[in-house]
Amino acid sequence: MSHCGGRVSRHKASGVHGVNLKSKIQNPKLIDLMRPLHPLKGVKPKRTVCHDSVAVANKEAVLMKKLIVLLALVSVIIFNLSCMSDAQTMNNDQTLNAPQQSIVTIAAFTANGDMEDLSAALNQGLDAGLTVNEIKEVLVQLYAYAGFPRSINALNTFMSVLKAREAKGIKDAAGREASPLSTDKSRLELGTEIQTRLAGSPVAGEIYTFAPAIDQFLKSHLFADIFGRDNLDFQSREIATIAALSSMKGVNSQLQAHFRIGMNTGLTKAQMNSLVSVLKSKVGKPEADNAAEVLNKVLSNK
Repeated sequence: MSHCGGRVSRHKASGVHGVNLKSKIQNPKLIDLMRPLHPLKGVKPKRTVCHDSVAVANKEAVLMKKLIVLLALVSVIIFNLSCMSDAQTMNNDQTLNAPQQSIVTIAAFTANGDMEDLSAALNQGLDAGLTVNEIKEVLVQLYAYAGFPRSINALNTFMSVLKAREAKGIKDAAGREASPLSTDKSRLELGTEIQTRLAGSPVAGEIYTFAPAIDQFLKSHLFADIFGRDNLDFQSREIATIAALSSMKGVNSQLQAHFRIGMNTGLTKAQMNSLVSVLKSKVGKPEADNAAEVLNKVLSNK
C-alpha cells in the first residue's frame, strides 16, 4: 500500500497478486532471464554418475545369474558323465565281455568234443575280437586238462575255420606271439612262482609226496611252459580252464580249486556267475548247474 496525497490507493503488486510480470517488464534482457531453463534441442542430457552406477550394477547382476546357471549346467553334465562312467564300470564288473564269453564256449566245446558247435564258437570268437594266437593258446593249454586228442581235434577244427574265413576274404588279426621264457630262473622255479601267485600260497599235499613227478610236471610244464607264456593273460586262462572243467565229469575238486584261482586273478563273483550263465545259455543246463553248485560251495567257504 502507498500514500498519495493523503489518500490511500490500493495497487496489486506485480507478481504477488497474479499480475504477469512479463506483461509489465519491457526490458528484453530481463524477460530472457525469467525464461525457464531448458536443454538445447538435439543435445541429450548427460547421465549422472548415479544412473551409470545403477546400470553397471544391473548388468553385473544379470551376468552373475547367467554364470550361476552355466555353472549349474556344467555340474549336472559332470555328474551325469560320472554316473555313466560308474555304470559302465559296474557293468564291466558284473559280466564277462564278448571275447571272454567266447573263451567260455570255445573251451567248453573243446573239452566235451563237440566240434560242430566249436566251429561256430570259433567264428564267434574271432568276430568278437579274439586274435588267432589267443585262440590257439586256449586250445593248446586245454590239452593239459582235456587231453591231447581233444586239443588236437580242436586245433584241426580251427584251421578249417580260418581257411573258410580266408576264402570269404575275411582277414583275422594274428595277434602277438609269446615272448621267450625268462632265463634267469629254472622252469621249476618259474612254475613254482606262478603256481604260488595264482593259488595265493605255496601248494603242497600228500599226493605230491606220493608222486613227486606230478608235482614237478605241474610246476615245470603246466605253470612254467604254458601259463608262463605271456600272449594270454591269467584271467583268460582261468576262464578257459573253468569252462573246460565244467564240461567234464568227475573233476569237481579241480573245478573248485580253479574257481578260487580265478578269483585270485581278479575275476569277481558277478563275473563267475556270468560264466555260469554263458554255460547255461550256450553249452548246456547240466554243465551250468554243476558249475553253479561248485561255485556256491567256494563262495560259502570264503
